[in-house]
Amino acid sequence: MVSFGKRLKERQIQEWQEYYINYKLMKKKVKQYAHQIEVGTLDLRQVLKDFSRMLDNQIEKIVLFLLEQQGLLASKLTKLREQHDALEEHPQISKITELREVYRGVGYDLLKLLYFVEMNAIGLRKILKKFDKRFRYRFTDYYVKTRANHPYSQLQQVFKHVGLGAVVGAVSRNLHELQDRQGSYLSIYDSPSLPLQDPVVDSIKAAVDRLTHSTNFLNFMAQHALIMQEELPAPIEQRIDEEKYHFMSLLLNLANTFLYMVNTYIIVPTADNYSMSLGAAATVCGIVIGAMAVAQVFSSVYFSAWSNKSYFRPLIFSSIVLFVGNTMYALAYDLNSLTVLLLGRLFCGFGSARAVNRRYISDCVPLKILMQASAGFVSASALGMACGPALAGILQTNFKIYKLTFNAVTLPGWVMAVAWLAYLVWLWFSFKEPSRDFEENNSPHGSNSEKAEKSKLEKGLKQPLLITLEEKKEDDEDPEADGSEEDPEESRRPATSMVSAYGLLTPSVKVQLLIYFMLKYAMEILLSESSVVTTYYFSWSTSTVAIFLACLGLTVLPVNIVVGSYISNMFEDRQILLASEIVVCVGILLSFHIIMPYSVPQYVCSGLIMFVSAEVLEGVNLSLLSRVMSSRLSRGTYNGGLLSTEAGTIARVIADATITIAGFFGQSWFLNITLLPSLVICVVSIVATCCTYNSLF
Repeated sequence: MVSFGKRLKERQIQEWQEYYINYKLMKKKVKQYAHQIEVGTLDLRQVLKDFSRMLDNQIEKIVLFLLEQQGLLASKLTKLREQHDALEEHPQISKITELREVYRGVGYDLLKLLYFVEMNAIGLRKILKKFDKRFRYRFTDYYVKTRANHPYSQLQQVFKHVGLGAVVGAVSRNLHELQDRQGSYLSIYDSPSLPLQDPVVDSIKAAVDRLTHSTNFLNFMAQHALIMQEELPAPIEQRIDEEKYHFMSLLLNLANTFLYMVNTYIIVPTADNYSMSLGAAATVCGIVIGAMAVAQVFSSVYFSAWSNKSYFRPLIFSSIVLFVGNTMYALAYDLNSLTVLLLGRLFCGFGSARAVNRRYISDCVPLKILMQASAGFVSASALGMACGPALAGILQTNFKIYKLTFNAVTLPGWVMAVAWLAYLVWLWFSFKEPSRDFEENNSPHGSNSEKAEKSKLEKGLKQPLLITLEEKKEDDEDPEADGSEEDPEESRRPATSMVSAYGLLTPSVKVQLLIYFMLKYAMEILLSESSVVTTYYFSWSTSTVAIFLACLGLTVLPVNIVVGSYISNMFEDRQILLASEIVVCVGILLSFHIIMPYSVPQYVCSGLIMFVSAEVLEGVNLSLLSRVMSSRLSRGTYNGGLLSTEAGTIARVIADATITIAGFFGQSWFLNITLLPSLVICVVSIVATCCTYNSLF
């Protein structure tokens, strides 16, 4: 592994080298402080004072240089404004083209400055984190709170890029005005959503977005989807993205996500009745529900591999398999065959194309709407989760057509078969397979100066962005201990197997996958056993169970809005993570039936506490995973999205198997036996989180 200090030195803009944070010096100082405290020549109070002063000096050096560069850019823009005004009185096409190129040059200078700020921000975060880990002291909290909120804060200049917004606005507005708007006189202020065609403006906007650390609902939902991006695309890559992008194809992927989640949960309220109608015990519903998850463990891998070559063919295959699976599920009643029922659910699982849906959004959606598309993926999943049980509650009828029975247990299969058939027709006529081969000569031809600027950008400016991803690899090791440097090509190569992908995970990431396993296990137990438990204790009808499950599903989006917009701005992600785990544990404990008669309020309240806290936990956990997972897991078949999907799917399989096994112990013991593993796994995950707490963001 190449140390962060070496990468920082390699990727600095050479003429600005003296103005970067002196990361190497500060790292040596941290080691020196540790030694001095150990031998007793310094105490912690003196160390804190000295280190704070050193940080202040470093930040002041960065900020004063930043202000100087902003002033130079402002001076250039003022002179260009004078030329622009003169051209408005006497327009000349050649002069306008020339002026636009000069503005682009300023844009690339601004991009250099944004990358300079980003590198220094990363260096500051890393050295603060290293200090906290070495001395087991929350110095970061103290330093940021005392500096960031001060009226003369220099830290705000680095982390909030104060003042750069005006320069960004000036460059964007003038480039927009100099474009051929085909008779339109709209300004960027009149229509903020008006697309900016110039690639340098898109790159600047993307760089500003990366540099902004304020959390909002859209960011939170996008990270919830765990659609990982390797790095900021260069301008030419952005144009390729736009060539790939097709709105209807994106909509079809989101529709696939929605329908699959409906398909997963539509049978939950009636699975126990279906099992009993075929002569099996009610608790066999665990196997019936879980069969889909068993198949999904394997389908996730081959769909992920298939998406390397095509998106259209996997989606066609998925739709056909799901149509067949749901038809078999519905026919099992008239055939009086539990085997056909289980095979139908297995077929449905083999049609799970969620890996393709994630991959399409990651690869084929332009950067400027990637966040909205990722949030749409999460919203479609949540809506499907709520609509599935609600639809089952509506399908309460009983009639026959020829020898086919249509009742509460078969109608979910028939309805989903028709839905997938309609989707297949829509997909066939509307999906556009994105091109995967882009030749260099397809790019728009620009002037020599533009090519030179682009070359300079690719060499010296784009590289710092990789640090954000590469710094994730150093959490648990001292970079100085590395004996040799890693081959750059090797460090960027995707994992070639599930084993090699697992080997790229740090201990903190493994803990987060354990947390994901735990919350999926607990949620699956709650949802899948709901019909059996409520029938035994409260004699609930299918419609009542469906309403309860639909209400749980409808909490997903409101909870994410509250967490993404408010709670995540007040607390650190790791604090929310640990608190959510504890609340999940409390919900599980309250669900046990011990002495007092089991009541509806106890079941509903404990279930709501468990489900809502698990939803909060899932969002925060995936948000953290998207930031700390190795950059090598952002591409290829065995990517971060696949690992998290497999962890969650295996958890669901084990949970559904637990429900069936618990049925052998009798109804009176069923609830407590299924909850006990949830409690054990939850406690283990809490302990693991506490052990790795300091290594989390």
